[in-house]
Amino acid sequence: MNKTLLLSAAMVALAGCGTATHAAGKAKWSYSGDAGPEHWGSLHASYTACSAGKNQSPINLTRFVDSALKPIGFSYKSGGREILNNGHTIQVNYAPGSKIRVDGKSFELKQFHFHAPSENTIEGHSYPLEGHFVHADAKGNLAVVAVMYKVESPLAELDKAWRHMPGRAGEKKTLPIPVHADALMPKRRGYYRFNGSLTTPPCTEGVRWLVLNTYKEISAAQVKAFTKVMHHPNNRPLQPLNARTVLE
Repeated sequence: MNKTLLLSAAMVALAGCGTATHAAGKAKWSYSGDAGPEHWGSLHASYTACSAGKNQSPINLTRFVDSALKPIGFSYKSGGREILNNGHTIQVNYAPGSKIRVDGKSFELKQFHFHAPSENTIEGHSYPLEGHFVHADAKGNLAVVAVMYKVESPLAELDKAWRHMPGRAGEKKTLPIPVHADALMPKRRGYYRFNGSLTTPPCTEGVRWLVLNTYKEISAAQVKAFTKVMHHPNNRPLQPLNARTVLE
């Protein structure tokens, strides 16, 4: 992966993974119609990976290979201080200082956002909501921790953000009580790993995907609040696994 391209993609993701205005002159995209996923690759020259890439996300996680993955080193502080509606997702921007450690490298949490229904599936099973916790190292390389949410009981920490969820695309608000990302994840954090891409244009590859293998509880009302603001599903269709394997 060209480091300049990956760094550029990192800035896209950190500015708002899924925003339609991530760079001047870039084509707008959507989840349906003439600018929908099947057309992303032809909307702009920088989006070609969306159609030509061989390691695209999301995927159906299957064909697991036992590889004794080392635990992810989580070091999170309460830092979700800003919430925005970028027209494609609800995103919480995170203050500096929260990190994970993977492959002997440190990746800082920049933001987290959501997709309904889930983008990735696990052995064909879809979840009502998926959270993407986007991290970047000093060189702009990305690592995304994905969390699946299942409807069972309310998630109190999420309400800190949901109470201030912007209803209009482009709207941004400061959160009076910071959200703690750690409380949005299950306690047991075994995971699956695969090489993938951004799930929104420019669909740049070279992203470390770390999908937790246990879910977190959420209420039906919390899912409904998100989908009501989005007005439409915001999940990219599943992409071919091709020659990739999924480590566990």
